[in-house]
Formats: sequence, C-alpha cells, structure tokens
Amino acid sequence: MLMSAADYRESLRAYKPRVFVDGNAIASVADEPLLAPGINAVGITYDYALDPLHKGLLTAHQGTSGKTVNRMLHINENSTDLLHKLEAVRLVCSVSGCAQRYLTHDALNGIFQATKRTDDAHGGNYHARFLNYLHEVQDRDLTLGVAMTDAKGDRSKRPGQQANPDVYVHITERRPDGIVIRGTKAIVTGAPYMHEFLVMPCRTHTEEDADFAVCCAVPVDAPGVTIVARPAGRPGEAAAKFSGKYGQSVGVVIFDDVFVPYDRVFLAGEYVEGGFLTTTYATHHRHSCIGARAGFGDLLIGAGALMVEANGLDPDRHSHIRDAMVELITITESFFACGVASSVYCVTDPAGSAMPDAVFSNIGKLLLATKIYDMHKLAHYVSGGLITALPGPDEDHNPETAASLAAVLGGRADIPAAQRLEVSRLIEDLTVSNQAGWYSVISLHGGGSPEAMKREIWRNYPMIEKTELVERLLDRGIADEGRRVSKQPGRCCDTGCEVPAPALREIDTAAE
Repeated sequence: MLMSAADYRESLRAYKPRVFVDGNAIASVADEPLLAPGINAVGITYDYALDPLHKGLLTAHQGTSGKTVNRMLHINENSTDLLHKLEAVRLVCSVSGCAQRYLTHDALNGIFQATKRTDDAHGGNYHARFLNYLHEVQDRDLTLGVAMTDAKGDRSKRPGQQANPDVYVHITERRPDGIVIRGTKAIVTGAPYMHEFLVMPCRTHTEEDADFAVCCAVPVDAPGVTIVARPAGRPGEAAAKFSGKYGQSVGVVIFDDVFVPYDRVFLAGEYVEGGFLTTTYATHHRHSCIGARAGFGDLLIGAGALMVEANGLDPDRHSHIRDAMVELITITESFFACGVASSVYCVTDPAGSAMPDAVFSNIGKLLLATKIYDMHKLAHYVSGGLITALPGPDEDHNPETAASLAAVLGGRADIPAAQRLEVSRLIEDLTVSNQAGWYSVISLHGGGSPEAMKREIWRNYPMIEKTELVERLLDRGIADEGRRVSKQPGRCCDTGCEVPAPALREIDTAAE
C-alpha cells in the first residue's frame, strides 16, 4: 500500500517513542511543531509517488515480490533503476532541501547484499529473514532511520578498547529467541519521525570486536530506546522562508538493553561481512547524496537567477554575473554527472542487485562535499549583500517603516520590491542562517568524511591498468618473475585478488 504524506503523518501516531527535543519530552511526534518541517520533507516522497506526474520516478517494480513499491524502498536491479533513483532523489530534494528517506533505500540495498554474502560464506538464513522484513516494509510503506554512526568515544581506540563500551552499539546477550543490544548511535537522520531504525555497523571490526558487528531492525518505540534530537529546520521563524516549512531533525539514539527477536536480526557477529555492509552502504548512500545535493543546487541556481533578475542585472551584458552563474551550474552538474556515470557503469552484485560504480560515486560525493562552500559563495556573489542586511520580515508590517523600505529596497521597476525581499530572505535561509551552516556540515561529513571518499577512490581505482598502459607505450614491459605489486588496499597483485579483468559491462537502458 502506497501512503500519502497525510497517511504517513497519521501512521506516526501508532508509535509512542521516547523523544526529547531541546530538553523537553515530546508527547506526540506527529503534532509537534518543532518536528513538522522534517515530517513535511519526508512527506514529499509519499505524495510524489502518488502524483501521476512523478510516480514514474517515485515508484518501482520490486522483482522479489512482483509489487509496485515506493522508489525509496526498492532494491535496484539494473542501471535504469539507479538512474531513476538518482533523479528521484534530486527531484524531492529540490523541493524539500533534504527528503531524508533516501537513507532508507541505501540501507536496504546494502543489507540485501550483505545478508546474501553472509549466508554464502557461513550458511544460515539471514537473507531470507531480510527478504521477509523488506516485503513487510514495502507493503506498509514505512520510513526507516539509519542508526549507523556510533558515538565512537576515543577515535584512536577500537570499539573493544573503549573505556565505555556503550559508545558503540554492541550485543550484550544472546538468547534462544533473539539478542540484546546496548550502546549509542550519535547521528541518526530524522530519528524522531521514523517508523523503525536499521542498526548497522559504522566501521570494519576485528574478531575481538565481533559483538559490535550487528545489524538489526528496531521499532522507534521499542522498550529501552531513547531519542534525543534537535528541531527540524527553523519552525515558527518568520524569516525562515524555506526551513520554516522543510527541514531535518537529527538525533542521538540510545539503546539501553534493547531486545531484538531473531527475525529482525540480519548480522550478529559476522565481522567480515559487517565491514562489507559498511562500505557497500556507503557507496549506495554517496550515490544518493549526489542526487540530494544536486537538488539543493537547483534551489540555489533558481534563487540566484531570480535575484539577478530582481536586481536589474542582465547576465548577457554583465559577464561577471554570468560567469558566476555558470560556475554554480558547472559544480552542480559535474557531481551529478558522476552519479549518472556511477549508475551507467554499475555492476551486478552476487545477490542479484545493481551496485553503483564505487569510483564515480565517491568522486561525486567528494566534489559535492568540498564544493558546497563554493556553491554558497557563488549564490552570495550573484545575489548581492542585501541578503545579510535586509531587515526582518516583521518590518514589512511596521507602519512606521514599511512604506519607506518598500520604496528604497526595490530593484527593477517591473518587479515588486516584496518579491525581491522574499527571494533575498530565501537565499539568506539557504546560505547564511544557522540552518544553512548545518546543510554545509552534512554535505561535508554526511555519508563519511572526505578522507573516507579518498580512501575508497584509491582502493577501487584501477591504477595498475594506467601504469601498464604507460609502460607499454614506453616499451618497458615487466618480467613475470618481477610483476608489479599494487600498494592499494585489496589489490595485492597486478590484477587484484577479487577484481576481475576489465570487461565491457552490459548496460540496461530499457525504460521502466
């Protein structure tokens, strides 16, 4: 069943999570004004799946069940699925800033691959369990929070070496009917208004830390779960032209001896496969982040163009303005192009799903993470200084000042001053406010730090192919007994122990 945004909001009433925002207990998440912008943002993914104009992107045919499901819950089967997901995320984030639900998609796809790999390596029924859970989530059209990033404590020490083991979520007890988990996840997007949490490891583990390699599904109101969150956006602020309606809450989620039945446990100590899940999820998520920040770029491009127009400038005559707008467009479309390339050059995982190309996904995410500040700068450049000097919106209704301000703060004669002020405040909200700074931080660190992307690019890039290309051109060659050994992790020989020789990938270009 596909829900609407109104259905989604109503569905939250069936849950009674223990939530605190700004030091206050929240009696009803669905009715809390401080969380409304976040619920509105997630709601876009529901309403667009029902809209005839957008449902082609926002829904998909799930091969394992034969049903039509929300795109944010779909297991990708080919490059077309990945392209549609990328475009769908860009679409909903161009409306909401960050629709958040794409994290659900990324986790489901990562767990789908990891459970299959675990069963192949160790036997068991993790994958069958997960498929049952996946179909339940799709049938109920749920939104799942990704509880992945642990509090971590002393970053120089492994989980088992921490003075307080609860800085990482870990298994404390194994019962005949399930496991008990304890610990803290420090950065959980949309935590208060999720239906359930997908608990996943945030790093690779060793055998000694096997109890920290756990993946399971936990309802938000399960006994022992506490959510400590910040407000979503800037609700109630008159100047918050965007984030007063759309925003994102982020929460710390504490698991205090939470029982999880085995039908919701997808990894329980398989530390090698837990590491695979971490990196696989990261690739899916960075692919989605590309679409999300391209949607944010669309907002900046559109607002910048409107501001240029309201200021009375013509990009065809004022080359410095045109150049800045072109640079903003180039940044946005460059990292989005990496997402497209990652979709087209996808590989088929042994589980049968489509995996985005890791190199292009990580390059795209690295670009957006490091260029978000340039995007803000360019929006400021084309908009002018009014976005920081503009009096607050309450002055628009002040009889002592309103007429004077309207007379002098206009731009082009055919564009009302009120329109120029509205666009100015929108750009202020997107690029200058505390909410804007927060968007910059999640762009930089969301889905992993830039260092993590650099490691993945280096680990997956076929460097030996490039060196052998040049060596052939130089007619040097390498004797068999002295083959070059790669220094890249996971590539201990010239071809790599796990990576096959390059071959043309079959690309599915069929329309959905």
